[in-house]
Amino acid sequence: MSLEEMRSKVIFHNSVDVWISLCAERSTGWEDPAEYKKFIAYLLENNLNLKAFNLCAHEAGAEDDAKTRLADSLAETKDDPNSRVYTIKLADSALEMIRKYVTS
Repeated sequence: MSLEEMRSKVIFHNSVDVWISLCAERSTGWEDPAEYKKFIAYLLENNLNLKAFNLCAHEAGAEDDAKTRLADSLAETKDDPNSRVYTIKLADSALEMIRKYVTS
């Protein structure tokens, strides 16, 4: 689902789903926790208004799902702010900043 489609359904989304949608728009992989952490670091460095959100691994998807594996991996380093899951308001300015993110 694209970021625009996501925003049209509900304006607030968790950062994992935003990350997955951004990667889908770019036809890139999203499963690497290190890449997710870089994305979150970018958002934090650019002062995007993020609110902490507790995403339990079992809420992320099926037990064998890649999304669950990502959530589990992030939970292992929960003391790192870049490993956390946040709520993001997908306002125009937020979408603009998110789309400016350059993957490594």
